[in-house]
Amino acid sequence: MTWSLRATRLSPFMAILALAACSPEPGEVAGPPASAPEAPATPPPAPPESDGQTVGGDGSAIDLQTLTSQDLAAETLAGELACSFSGGDDQLLLVARGNVASDDPAFGVVKVSGYVERVAAPGGFDAMLDGASFAGRGKTVVIAVTGPAEGGGESPPRPATLTYQRADGASRVFQGLWTCGP
Repeated sequence: MTWSLRATRLSPFMAILALAACSPEPGEVAGPPASAPEAPATPPPAPPESDGQTVGGDGSAIDLQTLTSQDLAAETLAGELACSFSGGDDQLLLVARGNVASDDPAFGVVKVSGYVERVAAPGGFDAMLDGASFAGRGKTVVIAVTGPAEGGGESPPRPATLTYQRADGASRVFQGLWTCGP
Protein backbone atom coordinates (compact mmCIF):
# COMPACT_ATOMS: atom_id res chain seq x y z
CA MET A 1 0.00 0.00 0.00
CA THR A 2 1.36 3.40 -0.93
CA TRP A 3 0.78 6.40 1.27
CA SER A 4 0.50 9.81 -0.24
CA LEU A 5 1.28 12.29 2.50
CA ARG A 6 1.09 16.02 2.31
CA ALA A 7 2.99 17.89 5.02
CA THR A 8 0.42 20.64 5.14
CA ARG A 9 -2.43 18.22 5.94
CA LEU A 10 -0.55 15.75 8.09
CA SER A 11 -1.41 15.83 11.78
CA PRO A 12 1.45 15.40 14.26
CA PHE A 13 0.00 12.05 15.34
CA MET A 14 -0.12 10.80 11.76
CA ALA A 15 3.45 12.01 11.18
CA ILE A 16 4.64 9.91 14.13
CA LEU A 17 2.78 6.87 12.78
CA ALA A 18 4.27 7.38 9.31
CA LEU A 19 7.79 7.62 10.74
CA ALA A 20 7.24 4.55 12.89
CA ALA A 21 6.11 2.55 9.83
CA CYS A 22 9.41 3.40 8.10
CA SER A 23 11.55 2.46 11.12
CA PRO A 24 13.34 -0.90 11.17
CA GLU A 25 11.90 -3.67 13.29
CA PRO A 26 13.59 -4.34 16.64
CA GLY A 27 16.77 -6.28 16.00
CA GLU A 28 17.08 -5.02 12.40
CA VAL A 29 19.92 -2.79 11.45
CA ALA A 30 18.90 0.14 9.31
CA GLY A 31 22.38 0.80 8.08
CA PRO A 32 25.95 0.82 9.28
CA PRO A 33 26.21 1.79 12.95
CA ALA A 34 27.25 5.33 13.59
CA SER A 35 30.82 5.37 14.72
CA ALA A 36 31.84 7.45 17.66
CA PRO A 37 34.31 10.18 16.86
CA GLU A 38 37.81 8.95 17.39
CA ALA A 39 39.62 10.29 20.41
CA PRO A 40 42.66 12.37 19.52
CA ALA A 41 45.96 10.51 19.75
CA THR A 42 47.17 13.01 22.33
CA PRO A 43 45.00 14.76 24.90
CA PRO A 44 44.27 18.43 24.29
CA PRO A 45 46.69 20.80 25.99
CA ALA A 46 45.76 21.94 29.46
CA PRO A 47 44.58 25.53 29.70
CA PRO A 48 47.46 27.88 30.42
CA GLU A 49 48.19 28.62 34.04
CA SER A 50 46.97 32.08 34.82
CA ASP A 51 49.64 34.50 35.89
CA GLY A 52 47.10 36.81 37.45
CA GLN A 53 45.62 37.77 34.09
CA THR A 54 42.09 37.06 32.88
CA VAL A 55 41.91 33.95 30.69
CA GLY A 56 39.04 33.24 28.27
CA GLY A 57 35.62 34.80 28.17
CA ASP A 58 34.71 37.86 26.15
CA GLY A 59 38.14 39.43 26.56
CA SER A 60 37.26 41.88 29.32
CA ALA A 61 39.44 41.80 32.42
CA ILE A 62 38.35 40.46 35.79
CA ASP A 63 39.13 43.29 38.19
CA LEU A 64 38.91 42.29 41.86
CA GLN A 65 39.54 45.19 44.18
CA THR A 66 40.41 45.51 47.84
CA LEU A 67 37.43 45.53 50.18
CA THR A 68 37.48 48.62 52.38
CA SER A 69 36.11 49.05 55.89
CA GLN A 70 33.28 51.12 54.34
CA ASP A 71 32.45 48.25 51.96
CA LEU A 72 32.26 45.80 54.85
CA ALA A 73 30.24 48.16 57.05
CA ALA A 74 27.65 48.49 54.27
CA GLU A 75 27.17 44.70 54.07
CA THR A 76 25.51 42.61 56.75
CA LEU A 77 27.19 39.22 56.92
CA ALA A 78 25.63 37.05 59.60
CA GLY A 79 27.67 34.30 61.20
CA GLU A 80 29.70 33.47 64.26
CA LEU A 81 33.11 33.22 62.59
CA ALA A 82 34.75 34.50 59.43
CA CYS A 83 37.24 33.53 56.74
CA SER A 84 39.07 35.93 54.47
CA PHE A 85 41.31 35.80 51.43
CA SER A 86 44.09 38.35 51.15
CA GLY A 87 46.08 38.76 47.96
CA GLY A 88 49.46 40.41 47.53
CA ASP A 89 50.15 43.56 49.55
CA ASP A 90 47.47 42.46 52.06
CA GLN A 91 44.63 43.22 49.63
CA LEU A 92 41.46 41.89 51.27
CA LEU A 93 39.65 40.31 48.28
CA LEU A 94 36.98 38.14 49.97
CA VAL A 95 35.36 38.06 53.40
CA ALA A 96 32.81 35.41 54.37
CA ARG A 97 30.99 34.58 57.60
CA GLY A 98 29.15 31.48 58.71
CA ASN A 99 27.88 29.64 61.76
CA VAL A 100 29.76 26.73 63.33
CA ALA A 101 28.17 23.25 62.99
CA SER A 102 25.50 24.58 60.66
CA ASP A 103 24.08 23.51 57.31
CA ASP A 104 23.10 27.12 56.61
CA PRO A 105 25.19 28.75 53.91
CA ALA A 106 28.11 31.02 54.64
CA PHE A 107 27.79 34.44 53.00
CA GLY A 108 30.59 36.58 51.70
CA VAL A 109 31.46 39.58 49.58
CA VAL A 110 33.94 40.42 46.82
CA LYS A 111 34.48 43.75 45.09
CA VAL A 112 34.44 43.50 41.30
CA SER A 113 35.03 46.52 39.07
CA GLY A 114 33.98 48.89 41.85
CA TYR A 115 30.85 46.96 42.95
CA VAL A 116 30.55 44.91 46.13
CA GLU A 117 28.86 41.62 45.26
CA ARG A 118 27.54 38.88 47.52
CA VAL A 119 28.45 35.21 47.25
CA ALA A 120 27.42 32.13 49.24
CA ALA A 121 28.86 28.69 50.00
CA PRO A 122 26.99 25.73 51.50
CA GLY A 123 27.81 24.34 54.92
CA GLY A 124 28.46 27.31 57.17
CA PHE A 125 31.82 28.12 58.75
CA ASP A 126 33.04 24.53 59.07
CA ALA A 127 32.78 23.97 55.31
CA MET A 128 35.02 26.97 54.63
CA LEU A 129 38.00 25.93 56.75
CA ASP A 130 39.88 24.04 54.01
CA GLY A 131 38.66 26.21 51.13
CA ALA A 132 35.22 26.59 49.58
CA SER A 133 33.32 27.24 46.41
CA PHE A 134 31.19 30.37 46.57
CA ALA A 135 28.51 31.19 44.02
CA GLY A 136 26.87 34.47 43.20
CA ARG A 137 25.08 36.15 40.34
CA GLY A 138 27.12 35.30 37.23
CA LYS A 139 30.19 34.19 39.16
CA THR A 140 31.87 31.40 41.08
CA VAL A 141 34.73 32.07 43.49
CA VAL A 142 36.80 29.02 44.43
CA ILE A 143 39.24 29.09 47.35
CA ALA A 144 41.82 26.28 47.23
CA VAL A 145 44.22 25.90 50.15
CA THR A 146 47.66 25.08 48.73
CA GLY A 147 49.83 24.56 51.79
CA PRO A 148 50.10 24.25 55.56
CA ALA A 149 49.44 27.09 57.99
CA GLU A 150 52.09 29.78 58.24
CA GLY A 151 52.85 30.72 61.82
CA GLY A 152 51.05 29.89 65.02
CA GLY A 153 48.18 31.17 67.00
CA GLU A 154 44.48 30.47 66.91
CA SER A 155 43.91 31.43 63.26
CA PRO A 156 47.14 31.14 61.26
CA PRO A 157 46.90 32.00 57.55
CA ARG A 158 47.34 29.28 54.94
CA PRO A 159 48.64 29.74 51.38
CA ALA A 160 45.76 29.54 48.93
CA THR A 161 44.46 30.56 45.54
CA LEU A 162 41.28 32.43 44.76
CA THR A 163 39.91 31.59 41.32
CA TYR A 164 37.23 33.97 40.09
CA GLN A 165 35.15 32.39 37.30
CA ARG A 166 32.71 34.47 35.31
CA ALA A 167 29.60 33.07 33.58
CA ASP A 168 31.10 33.82 30.13
CA GLY A 169 33.95 31.36 30.78
CA ALA A 170 36.55 33.89 31.88
CA SER A 171 38.66 33.14 34.92
CA ARG A 172 41.49 34.69 36.88
CA VAL A 173 43.63 33.20 39.62
CA PHE A 174 44.93 35.19 42.57
CA GLN A 175 47.66 33.94 44.95
CA GLY A 176 47.35 34.78 48.61
CA LEU A 177 46.42 33.66 52.11
CA TRP A 178 43.23 32.07 53.49
CA THR A 179 42.57 32.85 57.15
CA CYS A 180 39.67 31.44 59.18
CA GLY A 181 38.75 32.05 62.79
CA PRO A 182 37.48 34.59 65.25
